[in-house]
Amino acid sequence: MADDQDARTVDFLYEMGLLKRLPRTGWVIAGVSDPESVADHSHRTAIIAAVIASSEGADPQRAAFLALFHDTQETRTTDIPHLGKRYLKAVPNGEVTGDQVAGLPGELAGVIADAVAEYEGRESVEAVCARDADKLECLLQAVEYREQGNRHTRAWIDTSLASLTTESAKRLADLALARGPLDWMHRARKGRPPL
Repeated sequence: MADDQDARTVDFLYEMGLLKRLPRTGWVIAGVSDPESVADHSHRTAIIAAVIASSEGADPQRAAFLALFHDTQETRTTDIPHLGKRYLKAVPNGEVTGDQVAGLPGELAGVIADAVAEYEGRESVEAVCARDADKLECLLQAVEYREQGNRHTRAWIDTSLASLTTESAKRLADLALARGPLDWMHRARKGRPPL
């Protein structure tokens, strides 16, 4: 039995590796020639979730954990663009996660399924912070693509801004729009502390 669970765990890890190769579809539609992957997005989303949670008095580790698993279902559904969701009726993320973790050791399956359910439920402060992190990461990426010359990112910026709920995320978004993506590097290169 343990061998079957270990084999299923390895299969799950390989499945999660697919997220590194799955491009974020919205950026393909926007004409980005080499868009970020779902894994790229999830990595920075988890970091942002910890930052927002810390500012909001929530548990940064829990918020980051929720954010880490927020798009793992896309190994099976792909990254359906916002417009596509209007026409496609996908099963709930919790159901996809249930299929993904079937056969994993019970405790591990529960940890992952509980994280997805908490994120989707948006009832805990950590889930709200993780959701805002998802939107703020999209905004940051849109600004970066805009700075690289893509003229089609405004809709992603506007949608992301409108979706933010925490004061911390709103403040960070305003600052992100006022600063350049490489301002930190220029300050660091000159030996100056960040503003």
